[in-house]
Amino acid sequence: MISVQGALEKIVSNLPTLSDELVSLPNALGRILAKSISSRTTSPPFAISAMDGYAVRFQDVMKIPTSLKQVGVSATGRPFLGTLDVGHCVRIYTGAMLPDGADTVVIQEDTTTEKNMVTITSISKLGNWIRKAGLDFSKGDYLLGAGQMLSARDIGLLAAMNIAWVAVRRRPQVAIISTGDELVMPGEPAEFGQIYSSNGLFLESFVKGMGGSPVNLGIAPDTKTGLNSLLSCAVGKDILVTSGGASVGDFDFVREALGVDGLARGFYKVAMRPGKPLMFGHFGALPVLGLPGNPVSTAITARIFLRAAIEKLLGANLKKDIKMAVVGADLPENDERQDYIRATVKINSDGTHVVTPFSRQDSAMAATLAKADCLIVRSPFSKPTKTGELVKILDLNC
Repeated sequence: MISVQGALEKIVSNLPTLSDELVSLPNALGRILAKSISSRTTSPPFAISAMDGYAVRFQDVMKIPTSLKQVGVSATGRPFLGTLDVGHCVRIYTGAMLPDGADTVVIQEDTTTEKNMVTITSISKLGNWIRKAGLDFSKGDYLLGAGQMLSARDIGLLAAMNIAWVAVRRRPQVAIISTGDELVMPGEPAEFGQIYSSNGLFLESFVKGMGGSPVNLGIAPDTKTGLNSLLSCAVGKDILVTSGGASVGDFDFVREALGVDGLARGFYKVAMRPGKPLMFGHFGALPVLGLPGNPVSTAITARIFLRAAIEKLLGANLKKDIKMAVVGADLPENDERQDYIRATVKINSDGTHVVTPFSRQDSAMAATLAKADCLIVRSPFSKPTKTGELVKILDLNC
């Protein structure tokens, strides 16, 4: 058996990073940047007012009260085009361009007006309520980095940077095959001894959520011929993911079918629980990730290994998501396999995150998987952990 870290390294090192493509900003949400991006403009491009008020020369308002003659208005998109002279002021609105000659803004609450005369009633500071040009960023500043997943906030920033198109990684095409004579699709009649297939639809949704393009090839029967007919449809995709058929058994044909047709196996079996019967290799040029068939095992191994595979294909540089939390129940000593324990999270009044494992951790229990907030991660041979001690957790954001 290979360790979890060893399996991750082998998968990631055997996958390429995909080529890039140009997309418009409205289509860039959730995409991974292929290149770092510098601004094409300065923001703000000129000094602007931070408040509604009057643009003045500081020398004219050093003593109060003092009256100034209003000689114009500066509004957003309609700046005052003259130069401010001694004893003059300009009505100015939030976001409007500061007139030439002005160096301070007096907010309207500190003034009184009569016709075109404005009386300043409160002492101001030099430069008050002015946002200088480039306060936010300057032309040429690199503000977004390669490998970053674009959020709505990032899209807004790119627009402010005068960027209309961005280079992003191509969405990886992920072929998905579920295996098993016992499986039928939801909505279809189930014969005696059959169950409804959930892994394929889970994986399809998981891949979409990770920014990939899933190609669900359906359910392969437990025969080499049936599996091979679907394998031919996966050729040309960026990776093939199978669920089921990787463990030892008389009717487990995935390893055999791939082996007959030239699977170059990277590894088989990982020292983890659940998810031990995990397989990775290449079917010709096609990378193949074989996940276990139990729903919980499929989901947890997808969270750990398929996520890492897609991130590598996308060149993604996402935040590491291992955190620490207080455990809400005693945990026994662990054996040689790394444990991933489904748990719920409760936040105490003092902000402490307390994680409590479910009493049963059967790998076929999809309902507890859906209710779980996280996985408690326990290293091989971990000592017993008492209630209140810190443990590592992995978010189940899938």
